[in-house]
Amino acid sequence: MRLPMSLHLAGLFRGPARVCALRLAARLSLLLLLTLAMLPSGPAQAQQNNSTFKPDELVGSGHKFFGNVSRGLALAIEEAVRRWGEPNGYILGQEGSGAFVAGLRYGEGTLYTRNAGDRRVFWQGPSLGFDFGGDGARTMMLVYNMPRTDSIFQRFGGVDGSLYFIAGFGFTALTAGDGVTIVPIRTGVGARLGINVSYLKFTPQSTWNPF
Repeated sequence: MRLPMSLHLAGLFRGPARVCALRLAARLSLLLLLTLAMLPSGPAQAQQNNSTFKPDELVGSGHKFFGNVSRGLALAIEEAVRRWGEPNGYILGQEGSGAFVAGLRYGEGTLYTRNAGDRRVFWQGPSLGFDFGGDGARTMMLVYNMPRTDSIFQRFGGVDGSLYFIAGFGFTALTAGDGVTIVPIRTGVGARLGINVSYLKFTPQSTWNPF
């Protein structure tokens, strides 16, 4: 049986020095046990890692919501996860928009989280660009760096150079000052105004005021 290093060193001493060395070894062993007891356990670390959603979970929820199995949706989600990582929340909802150079967008949906439950959310926002007409579409929004569910109720502005179109789906990144990021994924004509959205404002109740 191999002795701990502290007890092995204590064996090098004799007499009073040996007693002091044994006391020191006992204190060091107690300190080591207390340190090990304070370390986080395996299940606690796994729970922290389980706060995000895997791409296959997002694709499954998206397929059910959009009503068909679309390879384009899977590719869009995979690209978003590749660029921004796994989200710790996502929104499924519907929105409508209209524009004549300047326009408005309104939407409502449900925010889904792993550990904080689900919550109804609404969003509004102005748009500006060379666009005309109106549209209605279902949308999926990936939410990143959300410390709590009510942190989504603020304004999110577009990130330059973050607009992508993949297999009929368009998505871009919107971010707030506290680091929370939202990536809306829209399909078909519902993606056409995404390039012109100045910002989106999320609220707990519906409102006609986009500002």
